[in-house]
Amino acid sequence: MKRITCPKCGSYITFDEQAYPANRILVFVCAACGKQIKVRCNSSVLKEHIKPTFGQLIVLENTFHHKQEISLHMGDNIVGRYVKGTKANASIETTDPSMDTTHCIITVKKNKKDRVCYILRDAPSNTGTFYRDEILKDSDRINLEDGAVITIGATSMIFNEKSSSDDKNEPPDIKE
Repeated sequence: MKRITCPKCGSYITFDEQAYPANRILVFVCAACGKQIKVRCNSSVLKEHIKPTFGQLIVLENTFHHKQEISLHMGDNIVGRYVKGTKANASIETTDPSMDTTHCIITVKKNKKDRVCYILRDAPSNTGTFYRDEILKDSDRINLEDGAVITIGATSMIFNEKSSSDDKNEPPDIKE
């Protein structure tokens, strides 16, 4: 999956670049502001920037934002509110004032048995990170299991080991 940022409003557009032939120009329309964004599918360039995904966070819709799916990658995934220039590489588009820009961190790594592990910790944040309705201490490191519910600020997320990109979803609507 490739994620591009709208230059006008900063919203994200996600699409499966492997669903399109190389050197094809795609035109996406930003859902937030209506700006048209052109992207060239260049297989050699895309392969350099593609990071394999290892699970995802499903951000549940609430008063502050719509439902979102955030892909997780190997290493530290810094989860927080999207603000232009933030350090968060797994950012959430929201107006939730109780969510920090770097709220919690999910580390994806392989253990000694070559199995992928997911470890949750607070960043630390101002309002705390909740796992199973209990606030994490700064020293807590939680091994996440499929279906785990995480709450940051007023936002709840469900952790899935298998990402939706593994399910061969249809490509988004494009204008040619």
